[in-house]
Amino acid sequence: MIRSQSHSPVYTCNFVSWQISVPSLLDAAGLKKRLASVKKVLIKPNLVGPQNPPVTTPVELVEELAAYIHSTCPNLDIIIAEGCGSASNNTWQVFEALGYNRLADLEHVTLMDLNEAPLASMQNSKCRRWPEMHLPKIVFESFLISVPVLKAHSLAGVTLTMKNMIGLAPPAHYQQDGPWKKASFHRGIQEAVFDLNCYRSPDFTLLDATIGMQEAHLWGPTCDPPPNRLAVSYDPVAIDSYGCRLLGIKWQTIGHLAMAHGTLGTAEPVEVSEV
Repeated sequence: MIRSQSHSPVYTCNFVSWQISVPSLLDAAGLKKRLASVKKVLIKPNLVGPQNPPVTTPVELVEELAAYIHSTCPNLDIIIAEGCGSASNNTWQVFEALGYNRLADLEHVTLMDLNEAPLASMQNSKCRRWPEMHLPKIVFESFLISVPVLKAHSLAGVTLTMKNMIGLAPPAHYQQDGPWKKASFHRGIQEAVFDLNCYRSPDFTLLDATIGMQEAHLWGPTCDPPPNRLAVSYDPVAIDSYGCRLLGIKWQTIGHLAMAHGTLGTAEPVEVSEV
């Protein structure tokens, strides 16, 4: 999914509340217009396991995003989907632990476990790590909105919107006897994340940078002081570059971002618009 530099702006704001900050940010980014020709939206939070935010995406943020989409485009089907990587929990248990089950009571929302979804198989000879890829069909049939959390990662350097796509990968093909449901991604992780995004990267990202994890994605200190920000962009490379900036990490040191710059989006210059 090659994106032009016209998609490079990142819109950001200081966090006041989900109810105030999310709609104003989405309005500024013109999301309603982008959804006008869409029939189905898939919202992909970061729910790697049952840990509470800021390790995972707050349910209140996803609820406000879904409410905005429904209020501006009431005929759209909204799917909230994840394929958790936890070795000891399945996705439905994670949904329940983090309060996502109640969103299924909304008339316009469906929950989905991507680990169990019907698959499409694709080939790309330019991808060295994944020349063949198996991904859920639904992600190619939907406008894909990624809702990651601002986090460093002990192996990948950062886990932002591009790495959030690992949740799409089915354990039947990518666990490969490892302790984690997507364990095969740990081998050559930078190339693995880049190749995955060559098959499917998000159409839009809403980044939760209200708190942030400074050193790792499952443990360790939170950002001090917390950034207290939300950010959105249609360019996955641009918003991941912005996330690196908030974490004090040079995007050039993150392999999958360096590979994606100029191919899947642009890491610089990133135009940051305050809302």
